[in-house]
Amino acid sequence: MRHSKWRVGFQIVNYTFLCLLALLCILPMIHVLALSLSSNAAASAGIVRLWPVDFNLTSYSYVLAKKEFVSSFVISLKRVALGSAINMLLVVLLAYPLSKESSKFKSRTWYIWFFVVTILFSGGLIPTYMVIKSAGLLNSIWALVLPGAVPVFSVLLLLNFFRGLPKELEEAAFMDGAGHFTTLFKIFLPLSVPALATILLLTMVGHWNSWFDGLIYMNSPSKYPLQSYLQTIVIQKNFSELTDLNLETLKQISDRTVKAAQIFMGALPVLVVYPFLQKYFMKGIVLGSVKE
Repeated sequence: MRHSKWRVGFQIVNYTFLCLLALLCILPMIHVLALSLSSNAAASAGIVRLWPVDFNLTSYSYVLAKKEFVSSFVISLKRVALGSAINMLLVVLLAYPLSKESSKFKSRTWYIWFFVVTILFSGGLIPTYMVIKSAGLLNSIWALVLPGAVPVFSVLLLLNFFRGLPKELEEAAFMDGAGHFTTLFKIFLPLSVPALATILLLTMVGHWNSWFDGLIYMNSPSKYPLQSYLQTIVIQKNFSELTDLNLETLKQISDRTVKAAQIFMGALPVLVVYPFLQKYFMKGIVLGSVKE
């Protein structure tokens, strides 16, 4: 297939722009990794760029020995596991009936608008806090999971994907005596792996990166999720924790290298999981967004 000069020029400019954009995302993470693997002197002198200087793993050993970091890491893992399970279950159970025609589900339009309004308007921070406090959820993991239990964007994405599946499959299932739950779990869900993987990825990243709700709803720093914990240490310059270390260890680590190590370890789980779900990401987004 032959392309015109304008087409070739556009592709060159487009690929160049995308490569530069990718570098803007990757280079800061590489710098943080290099900083976390460098010595105190190199980090303080500001000579660390994209490669470690005086390579050592002391910062990671120190971070893994901190009970606050480990505790917040475990809390985030619990939040992702619990929150993702609840989100996926509710998304599937909502998207399936809302994907039906109005002739089969007469109140469908009203329910869709009910959920769409929640995207456009919210109750506000103070009313939300008062509701969670009245429900007795403060200082518990449920305060991090239940307020966002129904991600409406994901519901709309999945219901559009369901509407794009052949209706003959559902009709054949009903003729064979299958009910709605059997049709959903035996036919619809196995065919919706790209959309489900996309939604799962968005859900996991959303829960893992969320930090503001942890600061608001957790009264004790010991119950902070990882991102809330990292937010507090990044904005605060606290050197008191390093005073108990011996002189040899202080030569290897500093407040900057420890923060860099914690930030990189906080991003590592997403970096590990993303490649396994990325192949479904674009396919799920496209298939779930172009249908009416």
